Amino acid sequence: MFCVAFLATVTMMMGITKVDAAQPNYIITTDATYPPFDFQDKNNQYTGIDQEILKTIAKREGFTYTLKPMSFNAATQSVTSGQADAVIAGMSITDERKQVFDFGTPYYKSGIAWAVKKGSTIKSLKDLKGKTVAIKTGTAGADYALSIQKKYGFKVTYFSDSDTLYNDVINGNSQATFGDLPVLQYTIKNGTKLKVMNPTNPYEAGWYGFAVKKGDNAQLLAAFNKGFAAIKKDGTYQKIVNKYLGAPASEFTGSKSDNSSVFGILKSNENAFMKGLWQTILLTLFGIIFASLWGVLLGIMGVSQNSVIRGVSTTIIYIFRGMPLMVLAFFIYIGLPGVIGTKIPAFTAGVITLILNEGAYTGAFVRGGFEAVDKGQMEAARSLGFTYGKSMYKVIMPQGLKIMVPSFINQFIITLKDTSILSAIGILELTQTGTLIVSRNSQGFRVWAIIAVIYLVVITLLTWFSNWVEKRTRS
Repeated sequence: MFCVAFLATVTMMMGITKVDAAQPNYIITTDATYPPFDFQDKNNQYTGIDQEILKTIAKREGFTYTLKPMSFNAATQSVTSGQADAVIAGMSITDERKQVFDFGTPYYKSGIAWAVKKGSTIKSLKDLKGKTVAIKTGTAGADYALSIQKKYGFKVTYFSDSDTLYNDVINGNSQATFGDLPVLQYTIKNGTKLKVMNPTNPYEAGWYGFAVKKGDNAQLLAAFNKGFAAIKKDGTYQKIVNKYLGAPASEFTGSKSDNSSVFGILKSNENAFMKGLWQTILLTLFGIIFASLWGVLLGIMGVSQNSVIRGVSTTIIYIFRGMPLMVLAFFIYIGLPGVIGTKIPAFTAGVITLILNEGAYTGAFVRGGFEAVDKGQMEAARSLGFTYGKSMYKVIMPQGLKIMVPSFINQFIITLKDTSILSAIGILELTQTGTLIVSRNSQGFRVWAIIAVIYLVVITLLTWFSNWVEKRTRS
C-alpha cells in the first residue's frame, strides 16, 4: 500500500493528465523502425507509408495527434492500457487482435517472405532443419514462422527491433528470417545484405490496419475510415504507396551521405544525437537527484529504532532492487495507468522507474554506511545526553555519508547507463536515437560506435566531477 501511495503521489506531482478519449489531440503510437511504413527520414522526421496516410487523413478530417515511437509490442500495449489512443505500425489484422482492438478500414495488403544472408547455401525451407531463424516479436512474420517451425524443424530466436534481427542473420548467428515482403525488400534496397527467397510468391497475404482499443475512440476510428475512403477515391493513397515502394531508399534515408564515414553520420544526424543526449542527461539528472533523496530516506528508515519503519524500508528495498529495470518501466508505463485511470507520460514513467530502482540500491548502501560507523560513536553521543535522533543527525550521519561517497559515485554512473533501458517505453534518449538512425541507414557498427563514445565521454565527465566532490568532502 505504501508503494502504491508513493507512486500515485509522484505521478500527480509530475503533471499527469486524466484519460480523455474526446480530447482533440490524440496520442498515436508507432514502431519507427519499420521502413517503408514507419521510419525517420534524412531530416529526422517520421515518415513512411503509414505516416503519410495518417498525416493526410488528420489534415483532411481536422484532428491533431502526437506521435509516440517505440517498439511494436510496447506500442500495442500502450493502446490497450489507455496510454495511447491508437496505433499505426504495419499492424496485421488477425482474429486474436480483433478481440482487443477495433480496426479501421484495412489500408495495405501484404504477405510474408523469408530471407537469408547473401551468398547463403540455404535454398529452400527444408534446408532450415536444425538451423536458427530470427523473428521479430509480435509480427505476422513471427506468427508464420512459428506455425511452420515443427514442419521444417528449425529453432527460433526473438528480437524486438528489425536492425538487430537483420544483423543477426548477416553475422551468421541465425540463418534466416521471416517478415513482411515490402519491408524486407525496402531494407535490402537500403543496403542490408539479405536475399528474399520468395519475392513473387509471399505466404499468407493479409491486411494492415489502423487500430484503437476495443470499444474506445470511435470518433477517431470513424475519422480515419472517412479520410481513408477519400484518399483512396481521389488517388492520393496510391501516390503515397508508389512514392515509397517505387523510389530508391536513399531518396528518403540519405543513406549515400550517411554511409560515407563516421563524420558523415555525425554531420547528417547532429540534431538527432544532440536531442538524444539532452534527453539522456535530463533523465540522469532527475534520476540522480530524486533517487538519492529517496535512497537516503530509505537508509534512515532502515536504521530507525521503530521495527515497523525498518520493516517498511527493508521491504521497499527488497522489492525494487529485485525487480528488473525494464519490467518496472513497463509496469509503470503500461500496467499502472489501467489501475489508477490516468495517463503517465513516458518521460515521467522513466524518471519514476529510475527513482524506485536506483533509490532502492542507494537505500541499501546508505543503511550500510550508517551501520558501518563505529557503535561507540552512538554510545558516546547518548552518554552526552543526545537523543537517538540527534545522535544520528549530529554524529552518525556526517560520518556515514563520507563513507558512502564512493558508492554514490558508482550509483550515479549506473543511473546514466540505465537510462538506455528506458528506450523500451519510447523515450527518445541516446540509445533510441541510435536505433532510429540505424533503421534508416543500416550502419549499425558506425552508429553504435558513435553512441558508445558519447556515453564514455559523458561517464568520464561525471566521474571527474564525482571525484572532485569526493575530494572536497574529505578535505
